[in-house]
Amino acid sequence: MMLVALQTVDIVWLLLALCFLIAFGICKFSLTLPGELEYIFQAFIRYGKTIAQTQQPRNVPLLYVPKRWFWHFYAVSVFWNGLLLFFSLRTVFLQEQLPVFLWDLLGFLTGEPKTAWGEIKLTILVLQALVWIHSFRRLLECLWVSVFSDGLINIVQYAFGLSYYILLGLTVLSVNASLTTEGISVLTFSQSIWHIAGVLLFLWASLLQHRSLSLLASLRTSSSGRVETFAHRMPHGGWFERVSCPHYLAELLIYTALSICCGCSSFTWWLVVLYVLCNQVLAAHLCHEYYRRTFKTYPPERKAIIPFLL
Repeated sequence: MMLVALQTVDIVWLLLALCFLIAFGICKFSLTLPGELEYIFQAFIRYGKTIAQTQQPRNVPLLYVPKRWFWHFYAVSVFWNGLLLFFSLRTVFLQEQLPVFLWDLLGFLTGEPKTAWGEIKLTILVLQALVWIHSFRRLLECLWVSVFSDGLINIVQYAFGLSYYILLGLTVLSVNASLTTEGISVLTFSQSIWHIAGVLLFLWASLLQHRSLSLLASLRTSSSGRVETFAHRMPHGGWFERVSCPHYLAELLIYTALSICCGCSSFTWWLVVLYVLCNQVLAAHLCHEYYRRTFKTYPPERKAIIPFLL
């Protein structure tokens, strides 16, 4: 059996996935950590409506910022991933080398020499463009669609969110070294099929996410769009009839679509998908449990994130 040599970037995503998987297991099976660890654990995994006063650390106070600051994450992503796309395009069309600081970062994450990025493959440009489009859409939705309450996130979650898309952009570029497809000048039939399939799933999942977020926003607004309340109401309509968090399901499908664009051949990107799965399943579970506790008539047949399964 062929063993895959893990790069630094692989180890990072694998550890992140394992952390969220363990956290989900603790929550799913209602395990309790000893002493103060339980309060710290709950404070680190919960945000927004799932936070309860009894779940905050007693002796380890945390700073909190408004959950509506989520838009900062996407603003950082639009700038950073747009910058990386710009550098890649200059490499492809102007034969300019990537900046030295990028070579150093990518070399640390992959262990590959600088020549691994002498030619940026078409698949990488597709991934970079889709990541940027996703980030730009989410930024617009945070600013103009979503209606945030006075929910909070702690400063550790906020710092992680700010750094997440920076790591994601570097991960996209790191995949370039492992792809065996032809360069930008040659587009094979097989490569085209994978790109088309990935882009189509990306568009459908993006539409699902946008519609789901719009439905959530409509729970707090009138037919004219005026905000009427910041209270949490039971969601309904669309895929909310199947799962509590279709927007989290859509996020998972978006990252899966990017893996399909890689021809399903990038081990590194599948680790990213694994992380997103663990992260979104945990968030959906906490949200699902909140709905079930809060609304006595909550449909029992609804799952948290994956219809009929989870």
